[in-house]
Formats: sequence, structure tokens, C-alpha cells
Amino acid sequence: MSEKGNIARAAGILGSATMLSRIMGMVRDMVQARLFGAGLASDAFIAAFMIPNMLRRFFAEGAMTSAFVPTFSATLSQEGEEKARELANTCFTLLTIVMAVIALLGILFSPTIVGLMYPGYRGEPGKFELTVLLNRIMFPYAFFISLVALCMGILNTVRHFFTPAISTVFLNISMIVAALTLRGFFEAPITALAVGVLCGGCLQLLMQLPVLWKKGFPFRLNFNFAAPEIRRIALLMIPSIFGVGVYYLNITVSSILASLLPQGSVSYLYYAQRLFEFPQGIFTVSVAQAVLPSLSRQVAEGNRAGMKETLSFGIRLTLFITIPAMAGLMVCATPIFSLIFMGGAFDFNKVVNSAHALSYYSIGLSFVALTRVLAPVFYAMKDTRTPVITAFITFLVNLSLSLLLMGTLKHGGLALATTLSAFCNMVMLFWLLRRKIGAFGGRGMLTTAVTSAAASLPMAGAVWYVCSLFDWSQAGHKIMKSAVLGAGVCGGAALYLLLAWLLRSEELHEMAGLVKKKLGKA
Repeated sequence: MSEKGNIARAAGILGSATMLSRIMGMVRDMVQARLFGAGLASDAFIAAFMIPNMLRRFFAEGAMTSAFVPTFSATLSQEGEEKARELANTCFTLLTIVMAVIALLGILFSPTIVGLMYPGYRGEPGKFELTVLLNRIMFPYAFFISLVALCMGILNTVRHFFTPAISTVFLNISMIVAALTLRGFFEAPITALAVGVLCGGCLQLLMQLPVLWKKGFPFRLNFNFAAPEIRRIALLMIPSIFGVGVYYLNITVSSILASLLPQGSVSYLYYAQRLFEFPQGIFTVSVAQAVLPSLSRQVAEGNRAGMKETLSFGIRLTLFITIPAMAGLMVCATPIFSLIFMGGAFDFNKVVNSAHALSYYSIGLSFVALTRVLAPVFYAMKDTRTPVITAFITFLVNLSLSLLLMGTLKHGGLALATTLSAFCNMVMLFWLLRRKIGAFGGRGMLTTAVTSAAASLPMAGAVWYVCSLFDWSQAGHKIMKSAVLGAGVCGGAALYLLLAWLLRSEELHEMAGLVKKKLGKA
């Protein structure tokens, strides 16, 4: 199979598994919104979960993947499986020790951490204390999920993508079950969600170990921390924590600043970000994880032409998927929140406020996606300096815009600042990468962007018209809401694919060819 075929196949597997996980995530959020709404308890849980979850985003979807995968891939292809197994064991041992210490320190110093990150909570009776309690319960989640990130890097390199992607289903199931069955056992019922997070992280790790054993990578303790590969990973990982994770750092900054806004603002941003992550997790992360092993191997082999082709295809595939998703999210923001979250403690006013944030986040879907594809290329080429510089500039842009916009647009201004800073990061990475490696298919990318935009505009208009046929401020009517929104989304997707086919989209034909090949084999 060609490299394009491998990437499309891997992205398809990741996307399918992640879609199931994201659907369960939506169910989890529905349960959370219905039971706890968007007030003091919800704000406290979200803020407490944000701290270990930030480590997850940096490690599982950022630094760990960007630093470990290129080194592990090069070791496997150049020195063989035995040397790669030794490297995996050493990384597992070191990471276990480091993350155990971090988890312990996080529990001990939770009041200080929460006080620094959410200064606005100190003025609300009970909110600060509840946030500290929940954070202490959930902080060990960072330990489990960092080891999951290591397992994910190994399995993705040996081209096994399904288990790492599907494992988050068990986090969501654990949280749902805990919220429904344990909330009556705690003085603060939302504590049950925190217990679910801790159990879910442990389950995620336990899922990876049998698959690693089957693939020939059973973990053993190895204290050879002086190995040159370990130093190489550390040197790549330290700057990549900031370089790859700057978007999630900006999200965290938004949450901190939202704690200074009216109560509920932290929750509005959280729920909007959760829906924003639905297409991002299914498509963006899937394509990025599928492209990185191929890029790493081609860089290790010195195949510059192949690397450019892989990168170009990854970017074009990302644009083909995210541009219509961006348009769809903007049009469907209020209907989605009305269908999924409205009811119980979550009224229509909360729907409107959350949809407001989602609309601003949605504008940046393609920007965030392209950054996810571009930044790891620098780390694969052992360039740690460039992404860190662009990330630092992006961080300053986001902070400045957040402070500027939050006064007039409130939580919506924080979401818009995140989007604008993501655009800034994407432009800088594109320009600097082109200077570094030369042209890598810019004309084809522009063609894809124009084609996808041209197909997305009529699609967005059609979806908006269908959704306007129903009054989304009404409570209940779940069947009717599902029918209207489902008709709009399915009809819009069909219209987009038809228009892309008429416009002769190369990416559509590439994916259609892969499907035909699979059906032929079947």
C-alpha cells in the first residue's frame, strides 16, 4: 500500500475509534450537564479536572508523541526491535517515577495550585474548597494517562491505532457510571465524577498492556537512564511541551481568566470546547497521529521528497475535513446544545451562552488542525527551537487578545482570542517550514482549501435553513430535535460530498479509492 493509503487507512481507523469515544463523551457531558448544570459545582469540577487534564493534553497529545515517536521510530528502523524494546522499557521506568512524584506533589500542593490558577474562586464561599478536594482526587489521573501516552506512541509506531483511540471510551463510561450511581454517597454529589475520572484513567492504562505484550513490547523495569536515546527524547520533549501544547495552554489561560467573569463562564467555555473537540478529536488528531510515524520514518531514512509528499497530503486531507466541519459547527451551535444539553439544570440561557463560545471556537478549527500537523514536523527533524519561538509568540498574542476582548465579549472574547492566536501560530509555522524545507505542495493545498470552501458554503446554507424550521428554545421535544438536526447534518454532509465530487476533489477520490480497494478485498 502507498504511503498515502497507509495514512488514509490509519486516519480512518483512528477516526472510527475516536468517534465512538467522542459519542460516549457527549453522553458523559449530557449526564454532567443534566445533573450538575453550569454553576458552582460544575465550575469547581471543570477547574479541578482542567489541571490534570492539561498534563494529559501536553503528554498524550503533545510532547510525549512529538518527542518519543520520532526517536522510537528511528531506533526501531535503524537498530532493530530489541534495541527499541530496551528504549521502551527505559522510558516506561523513568516516566513511572517522574509522574508518581508529580502526582504526589500535585495532591500535597493542590490548594496552592488552585489558588494560583483560579484566583476568582477564593471570593465565592465553598467553591475554592470544593475545587481543591476534587483536584486532589483527580490528580493521579495524570500519572495513568502519561503512561497511556507512552503506550500510544509505541503502538502507533508499529501501526496499531485502534486500542489507544478506543481506550478513552472507558474513561467516559467510568465517569457516567460513577455520576449515576455514586453521587448519593458524597456530601458534594459532583465528587462522584472525580472518582470516575480516577477509575477511568486506570482502565485506560490496563487496556494497553495486553496489546503491547502481543506486539512484542511487554514492559520491564530498566534503569539505564544514561542511554543517549533518553537524553534525546528529553531534549525534544522539554521544548515541545510548550511548542505543541500551546493551544491547550491558551485554553487553560481562558479558563483562568473566565474564573474572574460571572459564575458559569468556566462551564460555558468547557462545554463549548468539548463540542469543538468532537471533530478535532475524530479528524484532526487522527490525521496528525497517522502522519507522524510516516514522517518520522522518512526523516530517519533521509527521504526528503517522500516527507514533503506525506506532509502535503496530510495537510490537504485535514483541510478537506475541517473546513466543512467548521462551517457546520458554526451553523449548528445552538441546535446542538439545545438537543444534547438542554434540560434539568441546563436551561436555554445556558444553551445560548455556550453556543456563543462554540461559534467563536469553530472559526479556528482548521487553524488548530493544521498546527497539529505542522508542529511535529519540526520535532521529527530535531528542530526544537522554531516551534517554541512561535508558541511563545502565540501565547503572548492570546493573552493580550484575551485581556482586550473579555471586557466586552465576556467568555466569547476568550474563545475568539484562542482562535485568533491559533491562526497566528499556523501562519508562522507554515512560513518557517517552507523556509526550512522549500516548497511542499502549496498550490495543491490552496486548491483543496478553495474547493472545500466552495463546497461548504452551500452546505452551510442548506443546514441553516433546515435548522431554522424548529424553535430550539423549547425544552424537551428530543425526537423532533434529533430528526431536524439529523436531517440537516446528513443532508449537509451528502451535499458537501456531492459538490466536492463535482469540483473533482483529489482528497475525495483518494479516500473513495481506498474504500473501493477495501470492499474489493472483502
